[in-house]
Amino acid sequence: MVKKVFRAMGRTKEMQQDSAETVGLKVLAWLAANEELFPVFLGSSGISGAELMSRAGDTEVLSAVLDFVTMDDAWVMACAQETGLTQDAPMRARAALPGGAQINWT
Repeated sequence: MVKKVFRAMGRTKEMQQDSAETVGLKVLAWLAANEELFPVFLGSSGISGAELMSRAGDTEVLSAVLDFVTMDDAWVMACAQETGLTQDAPMRARAALPGGAQINWT
């Protein structure tokens, strides 16, 4: 019985990560289409456009995209409005990707 629960938990986590990656790709597409913000992302992340294109599906890259966009509420709201995502989707997606666990500062 315990093994079945752990297997089910693993599948649930994978589905959550799959959904998070899909959200990350939508946010990346929105960011890449934003002529003012995209160069800021490239400059702050240090990734080149060519490397970003070749690694767009990597969770590390998607995490960086989500971290960047969620730094500013206005960016999150604009992204949500233009992509049809909910305003909390980028933050929830980031939390579901590796390294996205909420930090406890106490």
